[in-house]
Amino acid sequence: MLRFFNLSEMHIAAWIAFIALIGSLMALDLGVFHRRAHAIGGKEALGWSLLWISIGLAFSGIVYLVYENHWDGLGIRNFEAHTGWEAMLTYLTAYLIEKSLSLDNIFVMALVFNYFQIPGKYRHEVLFWGILGALIFRGLMIGGGLFLIHRFEWLIYVFGIILLYSVYKMIRLKDTEIDPRRNPIVRFFKRLFPVTHELHGDRFFVRKKKYLTATPLFICLLVIESTDIIFAFDSIPAIFAFTTDPFIVYTSNIFAILGLRALFFVLNSMLDRFEYLEYSLVGVRAFIALKMLAHDFIEIPVPFSLGFIVLMLSIGILISLYKKPAES
Repeated sequence: MLRFFNLSEMHIAAWIAFIALIGSLMALDLGVFHRRAHAIGGKEALGWSLLWISIGLAFSGIVYLVYENHWDGLGIRNFEAHTGWEAMLTYLTAYLIEKSLSLDNIFVMALVFNYFQIPGKYRHEVLFWGILGALIFRGLMIGGGLFLIHRFEWLIYVFGIILLYSVYKMIRLKDTEIDPRRNPIVRFFKRLFPVTHELHGDRFFVRKKKYLTATPLFICLLVIESTDIIFAFDSIPAIFAFTTDPFIVYTSNIFAILGLRALFFVLNSMLDRFEYLEYSLVGVRAFIALKMLAHDFIEIPVPFSLGFIVLMLSIGILISLYKKPAES
């Protein structure tokens, strides 16, 4: 039975340690390794992508140790009781779900960067601040979603319907164009601040005639941030199908999107090579939605769900790689 939030179950020490870890990683990323703006090549991006994925997967070992030993009370005085093994598998499932669903974000990022004609050497910084905003907004959305789902259990069905609708959008509306000019947040911002049509290096704001003026780099950031929030309405409820443990939900979500920047530079030039992966993502979304709608009637083990998601993604990737050369 789902229960309402209890402040004593929030594991303050664990949260502080995790936030400190993420803050350190991001500070090293932008402040040390990417201090100077430069266009990121495929080889460099692949190295960073593998590093972030390795860190995200390695964190599952920490999850195992934390829950197995009940550090800071995790796994016993929590919304859900987890052994170390159960917590690790749940974390990996949530991580893989978020990682796979974030592929849609990469496609949108490519469209937005091309629309604003942002040079390659400035894209990493835009994505860095976009990810930083995502850490905050997703934290608020996860907290709000868990608050509601523990207060109103029937909302799990609403989230399932939302996911089914996203499946419908992917099937029927996949060719819909994204026009940043129609973005309501951008339109509202332009009513408050003047915007220049010229880039000024890696600066988000410049002063023109004593007025603070936004550059296209900042408008691009606004579009990416707002579209990420929209995508989060799909991906976050998807994780609720497997766990409502706040620590597992948030940590898996954050580690999945931390590597999104590097993955963007890896896949940006070959998005058309993985056209069949889109069908795999439809299958994954549909499976999760049905799991949420049937959670009171059918118990699907986490290992089975993890295996199914891996199988679906593998099929999409293999068919894409096999079919594309033959069609060229």
